[in-house]
Parts: sequence; C-alpha cells; structure tokens
Amino acid sequence: MIPLAQSKRIVIKLGTGVLTTGIGQLNTERISLLARQVNELRNRGIEVVIVSSGAVGLGMGKLGIQKRPKDLAMLQACAAIGQTVLMNTWQKCFDPYGANVAQILLTREDIRARHRHNAIFNTVERLLANATVPIVNENDTVSATEIKFGDNDTLSALVASVINADLLFILSNIPGLIDKKGTGLVVPVVEKVTPTIEAMAGGTEQQTSVGGMISKLSAAKIAQRAGCGVVIGSGKDEQLFTKILNGEQIATYFVPSDVPVKSHKRWIAIQDHVDGQLHIDAGATEAIRRFGKSLLSAGILRGEGAFELGDIVSIHDASGKYFAQGQVGMDADTLQDLLQKKGKTPASVVIHRNHLVLIN
Repeated sequence: MIPLAQSKRIVIKLGTGVLTTGIGQLNTERISLLARQVNELRNRGIEVVIVSSGAVGLGMGKLGIQKRPKDLAMLQACAAIGQTVLMNTWQKCFDPYGANVAQILLTREDIRARHRHNAIFNTVERLLANATVPIVNENDTVSATEIKFGDNDTLSALVASVINADLLFILSNIPGLIDKKGTGLVVPVVEKVTPTIEAMAGGTEQQTSVGGMISKLSAAKIAQRAGCGVVIGSGKDEQLFTKILNGEQIATYFVPSDVPVKSHKRWIAIQDHVDGQLHIDAGATEAIRRFGKSLLSAGILRGEGAFELGDIVSIHDASGKYFAQGQVGMDADTLQDLLQKKGKTPASVVIHRNHLVLIN
C-alpha cells in the first residue's frame, strides 16, 4: 500500500504529455484538475512541491516549431518563451484556492554544490511555511548540459531528496511500470530496481519530451537510496490521489531504503557525477558493507582521477564492481603518497564512515 496518508511532504513530477494536448497547447482543464487535487492534499496537511515539464514544448508552439530543435540556442529560446506561459497558467489554476505559486529554476550544479543544496532546502521550507506551492523546473535557458542530457524525472528525484520528501510521484501518460514481456500488467510494487526490472523499460518517441521509462527507473533508484518512496502512475487519472488514499492498488510503488539517511549522506547519495574512483580490497569491502566502517588507506588498491579534498568519488571492490561512494578527506596526490608508503606508515582514514554511502 502506498503510504500517502502518512506522508508529510511529497513531490509531484508532471510530464509534458500530461500537461499538453499537442506542441504548444496546454491542457488547462487538466492543470486545473491537478491544482484541485493538490489543494485537497494540502487541506489534509500534506505539503506539495511540483516539478513541471512543458516549457520547451510551449515555446516550440509559440514559435511554430513542430520538431524538437537540435540547436542548443533554439532549445534555450523555446524554454525561455514557454516558461512564462507555464507559470502564468499554474498561478491562474491555483487562484480559486487562494494559493500562491513560486518559480524555482535549477541546474545540476545547484544540486552538486553543498551550499546551493542547502539554499534550495531553506527556500522551499520558507515557501511551504507561507502556504505557497513551489513549481520547479530545470533552468534550461542557461544550462547546456541539462537540455542536452537532462530530464525532469531525474530532477524530481534530486529535488525530493534535497527537501527530504516522503514520496515522489512521477506522473505521465502511462499507468505504471508495465511487464510487457510477462503478464502485460502494471507491476504493483518494486523493492529494488534490478536488471530484470530495468529490462522492462523503454524510451519515449514524443517530440517535446526527454526520457521515458528508462529515466523514470533511474530517478526511482536515486530517490530510493535517499529514503524516498516513488510512485510511477498516470497523470491523466483524475482520481489518482483519492484512489491511493482509499487504499486501492494502483500505479507502481518503489519502496524506499529502510536505512535512515541523514541530510549529509543524502547529498552524497544523489551525486551523479564523481571526481575519481577508489578500488579497494576484499577486507575493506567487507568492513564497509557489513560493519559500516570508514575506508582506510591500507585497504585501497589504487586511486584514479585528480580529485581534491571534499570531492565525491566512487568506490569499487576488487572485481571492479561499483558499490559505494563518499566524500574524500584528502586529495589524490596525498593518497598516492600514502599508497606508496603502505605498510611502512600507519593507515589513514581516506573516507570517514559519516561521509560514505552504499549505492548497490
């Protein structure tokens, strides 16, 4: 059962296919219905943050473009034009409930930098405390990487982690993860995203969209390891939240990690870019996996990358399997010196257990 009634804070990500009826055409009726559902959740004491797609598609419509541009500058122009339309529509749809909306535009660098990460949390906290609905989107007008490679599924998972949400709803045109090669039905519960689950995924063919089920599963993994449950379901179901509150088995629920994750470790867990790699021996692997110990220089076989003090690195076992990541307490040159002196000097802590997170 999806624990919506017990949740204090949720994130709702809405795909372009849910919010539009075609290129450049907002489905204002559906947005109004979504605003009403969000208001009902807020009346139950559930705080809601929305991650809204649609800006690029709306800009394409305004400019009369039928196919998603490959030119970066044109994509940025479409996003800039469409974002104003999108936010104005959301505000009009929340006006009947006396609710203000607030625009938050983010890049991945805002998530990666610890001080910006904290600033996002503080801003959202203040907005929610003032009965405002934050509307989040990628800052596509200035961030080249986000437009070319990013997707709002991943963004929503990162936002859910940053603000310590209980549930993330990723809503699109599909009712959930469908077992196309098996039963043909929606998979009700996923404990862990395994290769078998990933094999069920597919991309998207919509001209205004990025991603598909592949990106949704990737987002689910990020949110799960940060301690946030994920629901993949249909944004076209006008009674979705009511059905869930009534205990109906609907959509696909991804169970969060049952290990409590502190704020700093959540930040480490969601980093999708690392500055280096550490390959460690079997003894160090067991110490980290089984006993939650710190990583000492004595257990490191080799280091890769020009990382600095405080950077995030991935950790691999002796077979090369990536299973953890952490924030290093020294730079690459210092580590290299320690490895050259291994056995001649006492072992040093390279990553303290408070800065180390298991990934797989």
